[in-house]
Amino acid sequence: MDTSSAPRIAIIGAGPGGLICARILQRRGVPVTVYELDASGAARDQGGTLDMHPDSGQDALREAGLLDEFLALARPEGQQMRLVGRDGRVLFDAVPPETHTEDGNPEIDRGQLRDLLLNSLEPDTVCWSHKLTHAESRAEGVHRLHFADGFTTEADLVVGADGAWSKVRQLLSDATPVYTGVTFVEAGLDQADIHHPGLASLTGDGTMMALDNNRGFVSQRNSRQHIRVYIGMRTDENWHQNAGLDLADGGAVREALLKEFTGWSPELLRFITDTDTGYTNRPLYALPVPHTWQHTPGLTLLGDAAHLMSPFSGMGANLAMLDGADLARALVDSSSIDEAVRAYEHLLLPRSIVAAEGAAEGIAGAFAPDSAAQTLAHMTQNH
Repeated sequence: MDTSSAPRIAIIGAGPGGLICARILQRRGVPVTVYELDASGAARDQGGTLDMHPDSGQDALREAGLLDEFLALARPEGQQMRLVGRDGRVLFDAVPPETHTEDGNPEIDRGQLRDLLLNSLEPDTVCWSHKLTHAESRAEGVHRLHFADGFTTEADLVVGADGAWSKVRQLLSDATPVYTGVTFVEAGLDQADIHHPGLASLTGDGTMMALDNNRGFVSQRNSRQHIRVYIGMRTDENWHQNAGLDLADGGAVREALLKEFTGWSPELLRFITDTDTGYTNRPLYALPVPHTWQHTPGLTLLGDAAHLMSPFSGMGANLAMLDGADLARALVDSSSIDEAVRAYEHLLLPRSIVAAEGAAEGIAGAFAPDSAAQTLAHMTQNH
């Protein structure tokens, strides 16, 4: 791309995909602005831990010149994967090698990854407290962006990196996220090794799953001795309303969850009762598969805005990072924005369909009547 005419590139959303795209563009001398609805990088909790794959997330970090910094923060031991029966017995335990391997998938907290990316950008790249309300098409691929505070600007390329409920996607596609049939209720354990040693030991250094008959626990080791707990159920999207349950009433939520897990190990039930963080209801959504769109000059999507899928693919953040890197590379290497976006979408769409199909199969198997047997068979086959 000829950068002398300074094309106006606007990335909507400061998640991993949008930030890695901005970082790579800046390294190659291409100006870019990121618009984010959060008030700051510390405005909210960024969620759990991510494993970065060598051929996607790590590849993007290498292109961004940040791989060494990532590896210094990452936790290779977090790759441990453990399956536990509803009776609390360990059925499968895959422990990563003690030494770092080039094909490993080390873990990093989402917040640490975001901070790494934010700190790599030029000052004032991210415009905080900018909530996009809508965009309108102008001449020759130019779009005018309207934000909630009344600010407007125009861009030659608008990149929708604005997540599951993307405003940019509305200009390209009629698709909206659909409930997967599974809800997670998130809980958490602080200073787990000290205050919850039994649950910390059961979780191990990585992720523990206990799945059976459309129910399950997923506990996930984060940094600083924090363990995130996801209490999963195949249930109605409005399960709490149907039960007359106030989600703000922690005691009532606890009792309702304990009823859902009648007959499970007392040790596993402590993931419900011993939470330090209360309960957060998180229904899981996914875009229809396949999700495609007609190429439109001046617009494109990446990450969840393009291919929202269940977390049981293990690919969401990795694909978002790869999307951002591939889009940046295409913009740098192509003679025009439109040529770059066409080349990028040619890569993006086929691989996202494959990943989304895998994610749909993954959540269907993890929350099924025979999910314990299915998950054990899958794990033993892949190790």
